[in-house]
Amino acid sequence: MIAYIIRRILYAIPILIGVNLITFMLFFMVNTPDDMARMNLGVKHVTAEAIEKWKHERGYDKPMLYNSQASGSAALTDTILFEKSVNLFAFDFGRSDSGRDISYDISQRMWPSLAIALPTLIVGLLVYITFAMLLAFFRATYIDYWGVVLCVVLMSISGMFYIIGGQYLIGKLLHLVPISGYDGGSDALKFLILPVIIGVIGGIGSSTRWYRTIFLEEIGKDYVRTARAKGLSEQQVLFKHVLKNAMIPILTGVVVSLPLLFMGSLIVESFFGIPGLGSYTIDAINSQDFAIVRAMVFLGSVLYIIGLILTDISYTLVDPRVSLA
Repeated sequence: MIAYIIRRILYAIPILIGVNLITFMLFFMVNTPDDMARMNLGVKHVTAEAIEKWKHERGYDKPMLYNSQASGSAALTDTILFEKSVNLFAFDFGRSDSGRDISYDISQRMWPSLAIALPTLIVGLLVYITFAMLLAFFRATYIDYWGVVLCVVLMSISGMFYIIGGQYLIGKLLHLVPISGYDGGSDALKFLILPVIIGVIGGIGSSTRWYRTIFLEEIGKDYVRTARAKGLSEQQVLFKHVLKNAMIPILTGVVVSLPLLFMGSLIVESFFGIPGLGSYTIDAINSQDFAIVRAMVFLGSVLYIIGLILTDISYTLVDPRVSLA
């Protein structure tokens, strides 16, 4: 397994290099440092001296790819590409265009994102799998029919409706929890209840239908008929055989989504005023702070690759037939 993990990490290096280069070209070829300076300083009444000063303070006054005025290795290292992109591989995110330490911001904002995402994932899994197994148990009945109808209805409603409706009903009318905001420690609980509830409700439709499809596919296989022929009850068949054999596709969806837990939710955090990484990225886009956006794109790529590796490893835990050789 160690050899497999090392091999996958080596495969990931060219992917990260490609993502890094594409991101660099998108940010620096489309928007030159002069364009970035004008967007941050204001398009009107910006002098050439102000633009040069802004670029010098942030290291954007250096050559893009190759510094012909430097000698030796400095010709490659004393460039925008090396300082703004290559250093990301050492997780040196540098400073934002506004002067903030990006690594420090990430270390502070990751905890509110995890505080929302982890309960939403755990509670959501319990609700979705339970509801899906209920529909599979009562398949081809009115319970299954109306359950699917409910899922389709929930899928058809925009996530914005759940957020705004939940804030109005639970926060404004019933005054059960704050509409938005965040606080540390135990006081954070009252700010997290509503986002978690809305996150779970918003995913019931699509997730339940997906899990129901997986369970119904397993129910139609030969080993299930064999289990029934041996006299096992339907509950034993579902929980001992169907659920166990359906864990691979379930784990695929769960483990791959782990990077998204760390990165946070762009919409939920913005609407609820949660100072997580999702709102951090949105604020950076709105303020056109490209250093933060580049760092978050690279970090998201790293986490996604880690999620794929964890997915493959988790397969061996639920299915001994899968080999990582």
